[in-house]
Amino acid sequence: MFSHIMLGTNDLDRSKAFYDAVLGTLDVPPGGVDRYRIFWRTKTGVFSVSLPIDGQPATVANGSTTGFACQSPEQVDAWHAAGLANGGTTCEDPPGLREGPAGKLYLAYLRDPDGNKLCGLYRVPRG
Repeated sequence: MFSHIMLGTNDLDRSKAFYDAVLGTLDVPPGGVDRYRIFWRTKTGVFSVSLPIDGQPATVANGSTTGFACQSPEQVDAWHAAGLANGGTTCEDPPGLREGPAGKLYLAYLRDPDGNKLCGLYRVPRG
C-alpha cells in the first residue's frame, strides 16, 4: 500500500545516527544522504527523513505513529534498546505483549530525537 514514509527532522546528522542504529536492528542498511534528506531502502519500501523544504522547523504530527515490522519479540527489544542508546526516548507502556481485536502483538514505542512517535511491532502467530 505504501511506497515510502518521510518524517521531518531538524538535524540530519542526529537523525542518521539514530535511524542507522534503530533500523540496523531490522537488517536495514545505513541510510544514504541526498542533500537535505536521508533514505533507507528495502525490498518492501523506503523510509526517509527530511529537512523541511519550506525552510520552517520540522514539527511532530500529533496522533501519528510510524510502525516498523519486526520478526520476533527479541528484535522488538533490540530495536527499542538501539533507539534509547541513540537519543530516542521511550513512550507509552514498556515493551511487551498486548492483546486486542488484531490478536497478540509484541510492541515497543519510542520518540526519535525530533519527537516523532515510532513503534516496533511483532505480530504473534495465531495458534
